[in-house]
Amino acid sequence: MAIRKIARMGHPVLRVRAEDVADPQAPEIRRLIHDMLETMLDADGLGIAAPQVYEPRRVVMFFVPDDTEASIEHDGEMPERELVILINPVLAPLTADTEEGWEGCLSVPGLRGIVSRPSVVRYAGLAPDGSAIDCEAHGMHARVVQHECDHLDGILYPQRMEDMSMLTFESEWKHFDLIADEDNDE
Repeated sequence: MAIRKIARMGHPVLRVRAEDVADPQAPEIRRLIHDMLETMLDADGLGIAAPQVYEPRRVVMFFVPDDTEASIEHDGEMPERELVILINPVLAPLTADTEEGWEGCLSVPGLRGIVSRPSVVRYAGLAPDGSAIDCEAHGMHARVVQHECDHLDGILYPQRMEDMSMLTFESEWKHFDLIADEDNDE
């Protein structure tokens, strides 16, 4: 298994629809999944999609975030989170309600932006063993699965942004919290 290079915004593999996976248990798909996991962990990512490692296949993986966790560490370590590996995913919004939230991306390093997404979605697909996955996701869980599945259709989060003034370098991100605090004081 190997840590792979991550495709960056602008590369053609990130701009096209990824191909369906015919056999989730095929040896090349198992290798891809192991490489994706090693790459995501090495990059300290929450999720990754196959096109991000130059493989135009419909495979994503992500850790299911705990909305209450909010980056709080427990005894110096993050709590265990469920890893979802999803092959040939299909998404459906379950509400017209949307939530705005900050997003970053391994393929758009050093930047963050505000993206509005449906707050509740259902996703379905296959697990690596070929079994069916069907899940309802809320909040940050819904945001993460939508973000990763966008990669399979050639979409990066800046393309979903409604207000490009909310795109910022991570080094300047802290200033947005200060502005929000000032607005709340009035």
